[in-house]
Amino acid sequence: MTPQDSVVHTAPAQVNPDHQQLIDLLDEAPLRLPHYLTWALSSGGTLLDGLSVFMLGIAIPLLAHDMAFTTTQIGLLAAALVAGAIIGASWGGRLADRIGRKSVFLIDMGLLALFAALGALSWDPRLLIASQFLVGVGIGMDFPVSSSYVAECMPQRKRGRMMVATIASQSVGMLLAAFIAMGLLHLNGKPDTWRLFLASEAVLAALFLIARLYLPESPRWLMSQGRNREAVHALERLVPEDRQMLETLATRLGSTVHHITKIPEQAHRMGLAVLFHPAYRRRTLLSTLPWFLMDIATYGVGLFTAVLLGALHFGCQSQNLTAHAEALTSGSGMIDTSLLLGFMLGLWAVARFGRIRMQLIGFAGMTVGMLLLMTSTLLLGGAGQHLLLVFAGFIAFNLFMNMGPNSTTYILPAELFPTQVRATAAGFAAATAKVGATLGVFLLPLIKSAAGVPVVLLLMAFVSLLGMLFTWLFRVEGHGRTLEEHHREDLP
Repeated sequence: MTPQDSVVHTAPAQVNPDHQQLIDLLDEAPLRLPHYLTWALSSGGTLLDGLSVFMLGIAIPLLAHDMAFTTTQIGLLAAALVAGAIIGASWGGRLADRIGRKSVFLIDMGLLALFAALGALSWDPRLLIASQFLVGVGIGMDFPVSSSYVAECMPQRKRGRMMVATIASQSVGMLLAAFIAMGLLHLNGKPDTWRLFLASEAVLAALFLIARLYLPESPRWLMSQGRNREAVHALERLVPEDRQMLETLATRLGSTVHHITKIPEQAHRMGLAVLFHPAYRRRTLLSTLPWFLMDIATYGVGLFTAVLLGALHFGCQSQNLTAHAEALTSGSGMIDTSLLLGFMLGLWAVARFGRIRMQLIGFAGMTVGMLLLMTSTLLLGGAGQHLLLVFAGFIAFNLFMNMGPNSTTYILPAELFPTQVRATAAGFAAATAKVGATLGVFLLPLIKSAAGVPVVLLLMAFVSLLGMLFTWLFRVEGHGRTLEEHHREDLP
């Protein structure tokens, strides 16, 4: 039995008894096939995020040759993907709180499919940069919606694990991208293979768009809008219950709004300002600052893993461009298997030990990983003579990142805020994080060019250390609570 299983839950006093009965049905249900199907479709955006980041990282060396990209244009191209995610997360979160989770799920996947296809057909660097920016908008929109939807629909005791599994789809996307890229490079073997990379991304997005048409809306979101009859119909698709009993509850509830917050007087005018209310300010800082710092390191190192491997002399013995790209794809793919392993450990550890503890441990491990990499560059003969240490550093960084901060920063905003602003809060946190990601991917190659790889790695270690510090300063220990219990007065 885990600590989460042993917690005795007491519903907040302000919950309507009929709403509480519906919430209990959601929270106490066993995981069934409908839960797994809704989770799989909800995870499409994070899967495509990992796939698009990996594909772009491998495409950059090919693009530099095929379309004569300048160093500045490469920096802009890399930054465009995550810069677009800033806009997407901000819009997507607020829009999902207004018009519903499912509607935004469809919009963001449509954007992904359309602009990935446009990128594959691009003939000009500026058009490709613009299309990648709009792909980033779609990815950014999906982040707050997927975290909110999974948090609201999964059973309470499995919520943490299913949310870790959602963000873990990033690493599945990266590994899938490695297999696709290796296959395409083997079949085509030309510098313009990057077009096929983006085309495969568009095809996957189109498939997810079609499949998401069959998703139910979040019952919790429907209840938060007073749409209780629709809520019980959505609930029926997840939890098989006596239909007559559910209809009776819906009739009694009418249009009563399910509204549970620490500031109930703002029931009908909740928006972005709630995040800065004294009752939620600490939670906003906890949700944003560590994620911002983590993404500087995560996206900076992740997107340029192939570039860093090249700088550390992995696979550089080949003079052939596509053979070199295949070597870097293989090396990046081997390193990225540690991402998936980290998430698999996170599935157990985050639920067992809690969000805050694992976030602290994860940032500490990320710091160690970057210091190992830096050490490899300073030893006699350079990193090329110490590939074991290079891979150990990358693997430690990825492993601890995914069993800690990359899982927990995604989970926390969706758990700490009320349903009416849950996606808004998750979107604000994700947008802030993507500002860090944009800084990471744009500045990393410039810093590498000006000061060298060791300075980049030392900077990433310092950023990871700061993430650990801010997590400790703004921690909120709500492990094992239901979404409604997070708003009880005994939590800051």
